[in-house]
Amino acid sequence: MNDLLRDLNSRQLEAITSTEGPVLVIAGPGSGKTRVLTHRVAYLIAKGITKPGNILAVTFTNKAAREMQDRIRPMLKIEYPRFSFNTPLLFSPVPTIGTFHSVCVRILRAEAESLGFKKDFVIFDEDDQLALVKTAMKELNISKEQMNPNFARNWISSAKNELKKPSECENMAEDYISENLSKIYAIYQDRLHASSAFDFDDLIMKTIILFETKPEILKRYQSVFKYIMVDEYQDTNFAQYRLIDLLGRAHGNICVVGDDWQSIYRWRGADIANILEFEKNYPDAKVVKLEQNYRSTQLILDAAYGVISKNINRKDKKLWTERGGGSQVVAYEAADEKGEADFVIGEIAKLYNGSYGNKVELSDIAILYRTNAQSRSIEEAFLKYNVPYRIVGGIKFYLRKEIKDVVAYLRFIQNPFDVMSFERIVNIPQRGAGKATLAKIAMEARKSGKSFIETIESFSGAGITKNKMEALKDFARSVRKMEAKNEKTKTLEFLDLVIKEAEYQKYVCDGTEEGEVRWENVKELYTALGKYNEFPWKDGIRMFLEEVSLATDLDNVKDEEKSVTLMTLHSAKGLEYDTVFMIGMEEGLLPHSRSIDDPAEMEEERRLCYVGITRAKSRVYLVYARVRRIYGSTQINNPSRFITDIPEHLVEMKNQGYSYLRDATDDGYRDEGYEEESVDIW
Repeated sequence: MNDLLRDLNSRQLEAITSTEGPVLVIAGPGSGKTRVLTHRVAYLIAKGITKPGNILAVTFTNKAAREMQDRIRPMLKIEYPRFSFNTPLLFSPVPTIGTFHSVCVRILRAEAESLGFKKDFVIFDEDDQLALVKTAMKELNISKEQMNPNFARNWISSAKNELKKPSECENMAEDYISENLSKIYAIYQDRLHASSAFDFDDLIMKTIILFETKPEILKRYQSVFKYIMVDEYQDTNFAQYRLIDLLGRAHGNICVVGDDWQSIYRWRGADIANILEFEKNYPDAKVVKLEQNYRSTQLILDAAYGVISKNINRKDKKLWTERGGGSQVVAYEAADEKGEADFVIGEIAKLYNGSYGNKVELSDIAILYRTNAQSRSIEEAFLKYNVPYRIVGGIKFYLRKEIKDVVAYLRFIQNPFDVMSFERIVNIPQRGAGKATLAKIAMEARKSGKSFIETIESFSGAGITKNKMEALKDFARSVRKMEAKNEKTKTLEFLDLVIKEAEYQKYVCDGTEEGEVRWENVKELYTALGKYNEFPWKDGIRMFLEEVSLATDLDNVKDEEKSVTLMTLHSAKGLEYDTVFMIGMEEGLLPHSRSIDDPAEMEEERRLCYVGITRAKSRVYLVYARVRRIYGSTQINNPSRFITDIPEHLVEMKNQGYSYLRDATDDGYRDEGYEEESVDIW
């Protein structure tokens, strides 16, 4: 027992040993949250307070669940087998640790018949769900022009996360659209039930319905799960809150761990009120604040507090660390996104070469940004200077599907014999040309020595249905229209034509948040091709494709462990690095333009900035551009308000050519005449 509680600070010890009743642990970044959770599970067992099988610990990712299991195993010297979903939780010999959905699957496997489902039910993935929505729409004679199927699918998902049944949605419908959505939802659920299937959101919702309609079953699970712990509680939605509340009410031993300052998933349904109102929901709750940080310098913590302190809806705490002092936060103003990338590369070179003291390995450096499209200019600089990098939570810009699609059109127009590009674009948009059809066209092209377009134009259509053949000829006519564009047409105007003829905006904008992100990435191609806009389109496209071929050559990146990490701010949560560069620190990017007029969204953007700053151990760079070419347009944005939220004595202001300090007297800048030193970048 002494070994178990060794090296814990007083607040961690309090959180671990406060075993009875509701407990809210406010855990700041780098405060040892995972350690508290795992030690609490071990303490309950080692102290003899409860049996292992009476503990439920819920996480948000399978990775986090495995990490908890791996830490608990050596502490208790127990074997933690990999349970199948068919293993009943009622007889588990070890603590149940898993995600909300994995725990609910195991409950439903045992209890599905009580809901009228078979125990061997299937779980529909996103493609299955979309197909089911389309079936429901067809039955209701609702066309895709009237209702985007992806929008309907997302609407149903949101309804389920709010625990709204089809009948409730129908009663609440206020207009034609919501009436149709509720009807689609009703048929969708009927078809799921007929197939003895659940979708992802059903796993939690149906478990709650089970507990609410079958109190005897709820009582069984309440008697098993006498101690419940929830990680990342600030990210829970209403359905997840309700599930934990139902299971925990009998004994009241609910311990939730989280940080309202790091709640950044509102767009996925997370409700920050769950953690902010925990004491209201559980009046006898004990609150423990983990405020000692083991990651960052005090200066970084103070800078982060300067940002988050401007939020109104939050629980206050003051993070502190024994790592006093630290380097000032650098706020750098670049002329444009190229200057931004060059500055980042130059600083990475200095850090790697030990110019600021200890050498910083590339693997301990991260570049964070608000949207994926921002990675393009940084990636191009890394490729230019041969700096190894990797992208977390996404793929390299020129390897993203939507980018490869448009580039394939450009490649095919340049080389109409390119079979890979032909096969990629012929069904964008969908033309029904399957593998057999494409094989016939390819074989005929090889026999005749003609290009694919020439082959389609002259093909007799033998073995291909009339409708498919006509669709292929429409494709050929579209490509011919692109090829026939006046030779003096500029590159960007030609890109406009390609996207219009391919109907690509309609193709990617499917009503989802992901569709919007994909379209933002496509628009970023306008920036990439903009540098060649002075040339006629044929020359511009040729030079651009040469650039792309270099950008997708990964031969130089041999060891990702020795590489700089690029990722969105959302992907960075839970990670840590010695040095963090946050790029695009401008109004409209961070905070995002969508949040400007919405106070709740603005507070989330502020929390996102806070998460980014607190990923750093030693150094933080906040970089912004006076002029930025992004999404195909040139933007002149003000520096992010989050930079001025940081107390001025914590920030060193720099730009391309000078180092300067904020002047509090005139809200402007005063030139200190410090020349930025020239750097041999790599």
